[in-house]
Amino acid sequence: MKKIVLFAGYMHVGYLSAGLLLFPAGRMQAIDIEYLILIRKIMMKLDKNSRIAILGAGNIGLSIARGILRSGKFSSGNITLTRRRSHLLSEIKESGVMIHSDNKKAVEASELVIISVEPQQMNGLLREIQPVLDAGRHTVISIVTGVRLSQIAQIIGDKIPVIRAMPNIAISVGESMTCLAGKGLSDETMDMATRLFDMSGSTLVINEEEMIAATAIGACGVAFFLRAIRAASQGGIEIGLQSSHALRIATQAARGAASLLLAAGSHPEQEIDRVTTPKGCTIAGLNLMEYEGFSSAMIKGIALSAEKAASLYKTGND
Repeated sequence: MKKIVLFAGYMHVGYLSAGLLLFPAGRMQAIDIEYLILIRKIMMKLDKNSRIAILGAGNIGLSIARGILRSGKFSSGNITLTRRRSHLLSEIKESGVMIHSDNKKAVEASELVIISVEPQQMNGLLREIQPVLDAGRHTVISIVTGVRLSQIAQIIGDKIPVIRAMPNIAISVGESMTCLAGKGLSDETMDMATRLFDMSGSTLVINEEEMIAATAIGACGVAFFLRAIRAASQGGIEIGLQSSHALRIATQAARGAASLLLAAGSHPEQEIDRVTTPKGCTIAGLNLMEYEGFSSAMIKGIALSAEKAASLYKTGND
């Protein structure tokens, strides 16, 4: 039986604090720093001691922070949020997270860096943090619409693991649909990102070429479905319901419709067929909505949102 040497995972760079490593006796002299970095990636894990920086804590950045805190899996003191006007983060500061406007300082104090700035601010931010990014310690997740992985690598280099992610604001209540894309990453790195966002909803790994379309449906789509709920509640008011009752009924009906599809994995038309009856009130309403352009308006809106999303980032913007 081979002897095993138990090695505490610090080394002189302190990158392997994820845990203990096991090496066959005699291997210690042959292990170089690149091998240690590789092992660190394999052992990557998320726990309460994981240090996370969210750069650009606007609406979606704040929603991500609230989702992370809501999961109960992380220590609030290990989460740092940055924003130019940091005083706007005073409410969430009460949860114990670190708040300031120094992006480089936030990166230096973290292992996982989530970037959530406006597309026109992306290049400037990447240039700002590039000197303190470390391939052996940092993983970057970009939430920024329209910025490709190759464009990020042009500024920070191709040694830093980078993942594109597109959650939506429902992440704050644990109901986000988050799409992820990456290239040349280890399975362990992508698994880490998947587990992070699975704590706050559902996660789907897609090709980067699909990310703009996923943004239009999954991120912008929240607003589209909210508008549909609003329209349904207004219809309820018009036919005699109190406004609060109309909104509650419409909201729960929408939740029920989504739950039917998620539970059964069925197509919407299958469930519609179960609701409609010949000469019934449901088919009459559906036919009028289609005549007035309900589906075509939704499709055209999604297509226009995708077109806009693809043009938000321009190379060279600061």
